[in-house]
Amino acid sequence: MRFDVLTLFPEIFSGFLGESLMAKAIGKGLFQARIWNIRDWAGGRHQSVDDKPFGGGPGMVLMPGPLFDAVEAVQADDPVQGILVMLTPSGKRLNQALAQELAQQQRLVLLCGRYEGFDERIRLGLKPLEISIGDFVCNGGEVPAMVIMETVMRLIPGVLGDPASAVEESHSEPGLLEYPQYTRPRVFRDMEVPEVLLSGDHSRIARWRREQTLLRSGVDAESSKTKADGKR
Repeated sequence: MRFDVLTLFPEIFSGFLGESLMAKAIGKGLFQARIWNIRDWAGGRHQSVDDKPFGGGPGMVLMPGPLFDAVEAVQADDPVQGILVMLTPSGKRLNQALAQELAQQQRLVLLCGRYEGFDERIRLGLKPLEISIGDFVCNGGEVPAMVIMETVMRLIPGVLGDPASAVEESHSEPGLLEYPQYTRPRVFRDMEVPEVLLSGDHSRIARWRREQTLLRSGVDAESSKTKADGKR
């Protein structure tokens, strides 16, 4: 998979891509990441990419010209046309199911906004997939872009050391949260590891973990069992 990120602040991504699983996955060739500075397509001595909104109002709005030029040039950089993703609070909410859909793509082009957002003609003309990471506002699209990259990256085969990690995590099964995890020591400040996890009985452990998943997720165990039985 290839990620292309269009941003006004490319240096934000340096540490993010140079550490931990991200750096290891890039080093193994499991995915590529290219960071592009939108100002490289801005005209004039000041490389302006924003202007005051028509009709008045606070802040500045990203102009369509530099954004169209940047997206078109980046798309042309590879024979595979990327899925253009615009990071915006009004977009479709990111969840695990959407992350899994994105992970099936060969290339994602992530468009990061700033200031008061995008000129509406960018949305109308480029027709991006609009994604939001939640009902709140960030200073720009860079952090949401990182969230998408990390969420999708974990689903690429070979990135996680144990493939089962991505299967058992929270939200892998819609609406359910992962069961509690414990490690050594067995007792810490009078808090003990549940006995079942020390039993060596894998069927008991599996049942306990399922019960804890349902409890933590606020799902009634009997109701869940009835629905599961009804699907057989």
